[in-house]
Amino acid sequence: MPSFLAHDGTRLAYHVAGEGSPLICLPGGPTDSAYLGDLGGLSAHRRLIRLDPRGTGGSATPRDTSSYRCDRMVSDVEALREHLGLDRVDVLAHCAGANLAALYASRHPHRVGSLILVTPSVRAVDLAIDGELRLATARLRAGEPWFPEAYAALEEIAAGRATDDAWQAVAPFSYGRWDAAARAHQAAGDERLDPEVVAAYGAPGAFDPAATRAALAAFTSPVLLLAGEVDPGAPPAVVAEFAALLPRAELVVQKGAGHYPWLDDPDRFVASTR
Repeated sequence: MPSFLAHDGTRLAYHVAGEGSPLICLPGGPTDSAYLGDLGGLSAHRRLIRLDPRGTGGSATPRDTSSYRCDRMVSDVEALREHLGLDRVDVLAHCAGANLAALYASRHPHRVGSLILVTPSVRAVDLAIDGELRLATARLRAGEPWFPEAYAALEEIAAGRATDDAWQAVAPFSYGRWDAAARAHQAAGDERLDPEVVAAYGAPGAFDPAATRAALAAFTSPVLLLAGEVDPGAPPAVVAEFAALLPRAELVVQKGAGHYPWLDDPDRFVASTR
């Protein structure tokens, strides 16, 4: 797979799929980018450049593991842009990757042509997602056979009594259809997560929400925020609050979608993002 050197000398890997103008894709987790696949067929319209964050996938483990912190990974995105020889880049980010994309756009606004934030984490801008909102979103799935067990586990998490078993039990809420493909996708994601990388990503000092909000308020490139209608991880109401922070933002709520909307309805996802 192709690779490049980050500014601190760490070798980082990326994956290329499709044709057309390049679109840098930042995964959540942070974990390797394999779970993004071809984003529901978006590779038929854009050349997807999927970055494996440092310490994940094909990317090397850095000497300084504090460089896993989100704000320090901004320079990795900039190094990728330089490596690709692009003056401006379009960026798509999923979940926790949206924090990195927001910080990159804040620090290098003139380098971003457009931004797509898919079921985004909102830590970088310090928006609150309270337990009742998550529960209310989850109740949209009350007719599903797995709902009683999953909802009871989500109530425990919302009450501050999270356990590993509870997190496993709520997995169906992340998918619009809890079928065999969703189960396989979830299991593969669990195997790829490195707790050290995840913990360091949001370590103290990673985020300065006031500064990020101020920078995004002056960010003039177009931004698409895509929420899943039934996603308690990034409820549409909070994604709408995120959109309100940006002067040229459009909000799309994908009907029936969970946290991975390109899996739930690929055609609709591609129509929205392309």
